[in-house]
Amino acid sequence: MKKLGDLMAAAHASYRDDFEASCEEADAMVEAAHRLPGLIGARLTGGGFGGCTVNLVHADRAEKFAARLHDEYRAATGIDAEIYRCHASAAAHAV
Repeated sequence: MKKLGDLMAAAHASYRDDFEASCEEADAMVEAAHRLPGLIGARLTGGGFGGCTVNLVHADRAEKFAARLHDEYRAATGIDAEIYRCHASAAAHAV
């Protein structure tokens, strides 16, 4: 899990620094996520220049993590972010 978190952090840094495809708001979300208990990894995802972040969080901390992330992000940016909780499921398969 530690290695996965490190890889997610490196991927975000590359998006931000190498490709210059992040923005202040996405960086603020990732930085806030890194300060919260339960985080495994966080990074910008999607098309960049806004988009959204994905935060991999221990399941038993997910509810509190989402609430605190929402509050910290609003305090930092003034934006009332939409945060969606989801979980991994079985891979694609024939029905």
